[in-house]
Amino acid sequence: MISVQNLTKYYGSTLAVNNVSFEIQKGTVVGFLGPNGAGKSTTVRIITCYLSPSSGTALVDNHDVQTDSLEVRKKIGYLPENAPLYHDMNVIDYLQFMQNIRKGKSGANGAHIKTSVERCGLNEVLHKSIGELSKGYRQRVGLAQALVHDPEILILDEPTVGLDPNQIIEIRNLIRELGRDKTIILCSHILPEVEATCNRVLIINEGRIVADGAPSELQASFEGRGKIQILIKNNLDTFLGKLERLGGVEKVISEGNSDGDRHRLTVETEKGCDLREEIFRLCVENQTVLLEMKREETSLEDVFRRLTGREE
Repeated sequence: MISVQNLTKYYGSTLAVNNVSFEIQKGTVVGFLGPNGAGKSTTVRIITCYLSPSSGTALVDNHDVQTDSLEVRKKIGYLPENAPLYHDMNVIDYLQFMQNIRKGKSGANGAHIKTSVERCGLNEVLHKSIGELSKGYRQRVGLAQALVHDPEILILDEPTVGLDPNQIIEIRNLIRELGRDKTIILCSHILPEVEATCNRVLIINEGRIVADGAPSELQASFEGRGKIQILIKNNLDTFLGKLERLGGVEKVISEGNSDGDRHRLTVETEKGCDLREEIFRLCVENQTVLLEMKREETSLEDVFRRLTGREE
């Protein structure tokens, strides 16, 4: 659905996007990540025909963004970070207006508008002025306007800004549902949100794509020394000696007597080594009570920080 090849963009002498190439298949939900100034917004604006590239090509369903931009815009629903709203219009008039200027097919009784309203939870505010709405409801109206012409591609920039936790979950579920038959690019700084909704992640830094893959693949490829947190009770001294000699253990850090006769330990292991089963067996053999055990895994945030040079 989207093919970007050798895309480059200069602002004067400043290089914002540097020879970027990627392809996105239909039905993929892609998280597009990058620190401020990395070239993420510029790339998205080229795909949505807001900007022209300095060189390279961007195709949307085989339509070139430079030579066939009207066809491209028909296929894309775009929610920028600051939703394009007219505050003096009421919600239903605004959505009808947005559908009309995109020459969308209204369907029987405005079916697409009705579906967008229901999906975004706007039934209660249809006849209210947009200027009177809370920030959360304005964000929902912005999402609805991206859906009213039933586009094949959705590009969403921080779609959950201003929403409460319940609304965030609803929008995440909606994104997953829409991803079954639409192609979605989700730009977000909330990395748990990307992990929860996306089946592929693109990370851009200093104008170049520095990572591309499923979240789990990226986490696995950057996994370093493993850590297992345990909370135990009874026979600490003998258990600690046996634990330190366990194959794959590099270091055991004790936090001391953290709660009466309970002791919290951090077990550092070799890369890719999961010793939870062995630790459990050791507890049984040593008659040590295991109260908690949790393996720390490399998060998408860890990957992001390493690739963008933000790791402390």
